Amino acid sequence: MSKKDIVLDAILKQGTLPLFFYKDPEVSLQITRTLYKAGIRVFEYTNRGEAALENFKVLKQALANGEMPGLELGIGTIKSVQEAEAFITAGADFIVSPIVNPEVGKLTARHNLLWIPGCMTPTEIYLAQQNGAALIKIFPANILGPEFVSSIRDLFAGQLFMPTGGVDLNHDSISTWFKAGVCAVGMGSKLISKNVLENQEYDKLYNDTLKLLEIVQTIK
Repeated sequence: MSKKDIVLDAILKQGTLPLFFYKDPEVSLQITRTLYKAGIRVFEYTNRGEAALENFKVLKQALANGEMPGLELGIGTIKSVQEAEAFITAGADFIVSPIVNPEVGKLTARHNLLWIPGCMTPTEIYLAQQNGAALIKIFPANILGPEFVSSIRDLFAGQLFMPTGGVDLNHDSISTWFKAGVCAVGMGSKLISKNVLENQEYDKLYNDTLKLLEIVQTIK
């Protein structure tokens, strides 16, 4: 099984993809440990600040030291080939983008990694498909809503979709997205909030992650 297939399978099984960035490397590591402890086996660190690459290396070093076995660690907010190359060199297991940059898709394919581009229109979805996107991020999902997925999924039969943004941590919200036709839900600040990060509320994150995974498994 290729790394691309392993990661895609992990996302489909988990049914959710947590994502975050924080400037402090130690907090980033503790958040990752907490997610893992709660049962997360694939998640996305985001390239949202100057410290992102160095923090990502800290997370990968923890894995190299034997911590969190089986964790697939990807990088998000990748818009350019240069960014993708830097994080692939640092050991990224998959690449997530807020846009469709075909060159990033081609680079990711050469490394046999999963590329998850963000799409807002049918044209972007088609372009992403033409460049090998097995999983497409509906973004920004808070603007598009579940109705968008319901409306376009028949146009792209067999395509896997995942919303990011606009997914609340409750049964109704998550259920509505799955009923619309997504295979997983991205969870950013609704799970890993500013308060959780700044106040190191690891117990809250642990309990909320358990809740998220329980909701997802009852719906899938």
